[in-house]
Amino acid sequence: MTAQSAFDLIFRNALLRGAADPMDIGVTRGRITAIEPTLACEAAEVDVGGRLALPGFVDSHIHLDKACLLGRCGHDHGSVSEAIRAVSEMKKGFSVEDVYARGARVLERAIVHGTTRMRTHVEIDPRIGLRGFEAVKALKRDYAWAIDLSLCVFPQEGLTNDPGSEELLIQALRDGGEVIGGCPYTDTDPNAHLARIFDLAEAFDLDVDLHLDFDLDPSWWHLDEVCRQTERRNYGGRVAIGHATKLSVLPPERLRAATAQLAKAGVAVTVLPATDLYLMGREATHNAPRGLTLAHKLAADGVLCSIATNNVLNPFTPFGDASLLRMANFYANVAHASVNDFDTCLDLVTELPARLMNLGDYGIKVGNPADLIVLDTQDSRFAVAELPDVVMGFKSGRQTFARQRPTVFRPGS
Repeated sequence: MTAQSAFDLIFRNALLRGAADPMDIGVTRGRITAIEPTLACEAAEVDVGGRLALPGFVDSHIHLDKACLLGRCGHDHGSVSEAIRAVSEMKKGFSVEDVYARGARVLERAIVHGTTRMRTHVEIDPRIGLRGFEAVKALKRDYAWAIDLSLCVFPQEGLTNDPGSEELLIQALRDGGEVIGGCPYTDTDPNAHLARIFDLAEAFDLDVDLHLDFDLDPSWWHLDEVCRQTERRNYGGRVAIGHATKLSVLPPERLRAATAQLAKAGVAVTVLPATDLYLMGREATHNAPRGLTLAHKLAADGVLCSIATNNVLNPFTPFGDASLLRMANFYANVAHASVNDFDTCLDLVTELPARLMNLGDYGIKVGNPADLIVLDTQDSRFAVAELPDVVMGFKSGRQTFARQRPTVFRPGS
């Protein structure tokens, strides 16, 4: 039994994943210092009531700088390239204040839906300059009380074909960029684009997170070059690719080979269900392909995977509320996940993206920050199946939000 003076806060009766019975969690100066069946202490208490406690959802791929653009342009874009062009034109007029306000709107929704860690991609090029980057840096600072925000800077519209982009990218890397991204399919020289991104990653000792293979034509792709660069530079475990929708249309033999290649190279895959389903297969007149890569199947075969939000209320995805629990449920439906896959679907928005982002202090474990959310369920499988309320959240032991249970007013009550 732990000494009575040890804690500032105790979470009572918290059900942890994999545990048969609820546990008490002791917190000292914002960090977890004990997890035991019963902690004896006079500290402040929060009774979790036997409900499921998680360390928070992890959004490994979102775009705060171009969120919430509904109403600023038409939203009948039928392809990735049309969506890129629409945002490219709009972002010339983005101000720091505008990006900040739209990003804050999404961040606050993410926080009350239980996200505690997030990687946002930030576009860097001569059209937007560093305005979006400055805004997102301010969001990182101002919302650190509730969420850890990591900034991935990248050239959305190419690099070798877009003079001035590399200089701005380097400036952002020197001024707080924490991950470097790329988008080779928008560049006239995709392999040179990838080589330069990896060069910069090595120079600044940063992880790489790429937009890749975002269409349904399996006759060509950039996956081979990404794996080659990853292995040549000994960068396994530090590279992720987002979308990778080409994987969804591969026949079984080719998919097995690609899966083995990704696992061997140590390249992770982030599936972005809302955007991938919205933009893929739109040219079909009937029997439209889903365009959704099966992350839970890849994960079972040794590829590190995650599910993430990507875009919210813009030409790429005119939907969204920044809820990763809803996204996991949406994915599970479309991916034909069985009941036996539900825990993996929850992993895809918690433990697995934390590994993808190399978050060494994630999880409800002694020594880690007391980041914790509570779901109104007693079974982790029902988290994805039932979409229970996320009733409260804490960051470093400080409460960040609460949601009251709905009340049903029966006749005569």
